[in-house]
Amino acid sequence: MSEAADHVSSSMSSNVAFLFAGQGAQAVGMGKDLYEAYPAARAIYDRAAAAIQAGPGPFDLLRISFEGPEEELRRTDVSQPAIVVCSLAALAALESELYGWSAADAAELGGKLPPVGAAAGLSLGEYSPLCFAGALSLEDTLRLVIARGRHMQTCCEREPSGMTSLLGLAAADLGPALEAGRALGVVGIANDNAPAQVVLSGARAALDAAAEQAKGLGAKRAVPLNVAGAYHSTLMAPAGEALRADLERAAVRAPRVPVISNVTAAPHEEDPAALRRRLVEQVSSTVRWRETMAHMFGQLGIERCFEFGPGGVLKGLVRQNDKSKSCTSVLTAADVKAAAAELSSLVGA
Repeated sequence: MSEAADHVSSSMSSNVAFLFAGQGAQAVGMGKDLYEAYPAARAIYDRAAAAIQAGPGPFDLLRISFEGPEEELRRTDVSQPAIVVCSLAALAALESELYGWSAADAAELGGKLPPVGAAAGLSLGEYSPLCFAGALSLEDTLRLVIARGRHMQTCCEREPSGMTSLLGLAAADLGPALEAGRALGVVGIANDNAPAQVVLSGARAALDAAAEQAKGLGAKRAVPLNVAGAYHSTLMAPAGEALRADLERAAVRAPRVPVISNVTAAPHEEDPAALRRRLVEQVSSTVRWRETMAHMFGQLGIERCFEFGPGGVLKGLVRQNDKSKSCTSVLTAADVKAAAAELSSLVGA
């Protein structure tokens, strides 16, 4: 346990938010040093690996996460649970750095952490804060993201599709580009991430046409993303419907921390049925991250963020949405120690 962590208490200011990485952030080797350095992180990985082996379509979570190959890790049905497990392992490592850890602590992930003002996750990442906030158990979280990934992978294989990030253009300015793309097929806004960072999603020909038109409208760059299909588009609607039955089998509780919904850019309701509906809608709806940041900073008073999981994408999006706010990445063992010291200093300030 860090020395500074002795001073952390439940009186920590609620101007802190925990953010969780989404799909596309995966990288071979993610989580390996956490697994080696922290028994708490190892427990998360081992429980997840056992759940994956016991379910349909088993795969070697540890080998693919830590060693690759990258092509296997990129598969939707592999990358989704792998990213969530990495994010939750980082959270568990932080908790153990602050407070110590024993095997009994594994039952309630995040139960010892200081209260935070809000939590949110980008796309797939929304499941991680719901687990942190107690809305879903670790086992149900894993079952759901494994099922979600499997259903989405099925959609990915039906039609060539993908996603493209546009830099330098706002969502409100994309009308002509979307119109050009839709003449060829399904395309839409998957993510409204920041005032000048939007992600398009759709069938390959339609997506390429929309991205090309966006350049003519002023987009500085159009960057294809390392994903298997058209997430958050209507091409994923069958996956959402398939997920509905999985959600009905999960025990869902009211979140103990405000968790911002990707669909509404507002905190999830306490009603479990409403939360299930939002997660069904989320599969094929736009991720309203720009508005999520605005809600957290403007209405909830968030000043500092901690990003759990690979990629560092959310740290950059915090800066793009509000340069006055800070974000600390938590992925490696060194990151965990730095984050623990920072959280401790917030209490001592």
